[in-house]
Amino acid sequence: MRTGSVEVGTLLDREPEIRGGRPKIAGTGITVSRVVSLYRAGVSPEEIAMEYEHLSLAQIHAALAYFHANAAEITEDLAAAEASAERWGRQGRLAPGA
Repeated sequence: MRTGSVEVGTLLDREPEIRGGRPKIAGTGITVSRVVSLYRAGVSPEEIAMEYEHLSLAQIHAALAYFHANAAEITEDLAAAEASAERWGRQGRLAPGA
C-alpha cells in the first residue's frame, strides 16, 4: 500500500549555521561524512539505522548515494576532520579523563 512518494532530493540538505554547511540528512545534524565514516568502518546501512533510530534507511542510502556521486568532496571533509582530531590530540585536549 502506497501512502505517498518522497522526492529523493529532499532527504539531504545544507544549512550554513549547522555543521558548517556540510551536506547532512535533512532535519538532522547528521552529516553525510558521519554516515560514510561509519559505513567505511564496516557498519551496514541497517546497523546505522538501528544506531540512529530517528533516521530512515532511505535517508542513510541517500547519504551514501551523495558520497558516491561526490566522493572527492566527502573524502576531503573526512580528511580535514581526521587532521583536526590529530591536532587536538597532539595538544592534549583529548587526553583520557580530561
